Amino acid sequence: MADKDKLKRQRQQIDEIDEQILDLLQKRKVVVQDVIKQKVENQLPVFVAGREDEKTESFRNKASGRGLDPDWAEDFLRMVMAASRAAQSAEKFPRSTPEPRHILYVGGEGGMGSLYRRFTDSSGHISHSLDKGNWYQLEEIAPKLDMVIITVPINVTIDVINRIAPKLSENTILADFTSNKNEPLQAMLKAHKGPVVGLHPMHGPDVPNLSKQLIVFCSGRHSEKADWFKEQCRLWGMRVIDAEPQKHDHVMNLVQGLRHFVALLHGSFMKEYDLDPNEMLNYSSPIYRAELMMTGRIFAQDAELYADIVFSNKERRDLLLAFFKHHQTLMEMVENDDKKGFIKEFENVTDFFGSFASQALKESSYLINRLADRFS
Repeated sequence: MADKDKLKRQRQQIDEIDEQILDLLQKRKVVVQDVIKQKVENQLPVFVAGREDEKTESFRNKASGRGLDPDWAEDFLRMVMAASRAAQSAEKFPRSTPEPRHILYVGGEGGMGSLYRRFTDSSGHISHSLDKGNWYQLEEIAPKLDMVIITVPINVTIDVINRIAPKLSENTILADFTSNKNEPLQAMLKAHKGPVVGLHPMHGPDVPNLSKQLIVFCSGRHSEKADWFKEQCRLWGMRVIDAEPQKHDHVMNLVQGLRHFVALLHGSFMKEYDLDPNEMLNYSSPIYRAELMMTGRIFAQDAELYADIVFSNKERRDLLLAFFKHHQTLMEMVENDDKKGFIKEFENVTDFFGSFASQALKESSYLINRLADRFS
């Protein structure tokens, strides 16, 4: 009985400590709100990589000094900081220009358009939305527009560019959000005499905030005129990189086109062999669960959107055909029961991946362990 009483008291202590932790997090939240106000007033970005890195390293060291697992401590701190950024993203943001700019989002009622309109308005700029139902408003708002961003599906982007460009002032920046950059850039340069820049936000419309999200800038004509928008993205906490449109598209053919088609192959094969994903979870290792989730999330979204991505250009389609031809070569190993050939190809790919394989093992192990702990 004494042991049970002792255990009961210890559990009560743990509950009390947990409540103290929640009280401290609440106090931290109050301080964060004040930080938000200070950042907005002083035109400071949401996310400062150096500050977070320094704080994380310090926190790890302090955790080690207390006999705590530094990896666990870092996870805890990063979740707390992510919550702080999310709270900040619900508030006002600093503006990158002394006076508000007028930004038109064509397709502004869609996912990406709505997301960026919200952040535009939160920064004190003035957003406008143009969709099928209010195209007639373009004549009225066109003269005051500082920037126009095309956020429509890939398959109609060129048509929309050609339709809207003649209505714009030569001082208006014309940009697009498509995942292909070279073809839309060429179309904008041909249709519009003013500044042109290609943009690719490397995220979907369902992100809770823009902090730490990546956006790619591709120069077109007088792209420096859009530097204020680039700075605005940084103030939202985004990571910004510049890229050549041809290089960007070449990489995207693999990152988007091939990856999404592989997801279709995986899902289609499961359907063909009646491999119910819910049943498969019962037999899945953590790593396969992660793979299954990455496949399944594709089919929770719009089929036409992914068709536009996969079949967006000839280079991407040619890559897929080369992918299938390569599979024919690998199929011969299975047909011929060629275990030695499999090992040789495996080792060749290992050499190709080099040190990245170790990085991939480390990062994927982290994801898998957290996924298993959270959902198993």
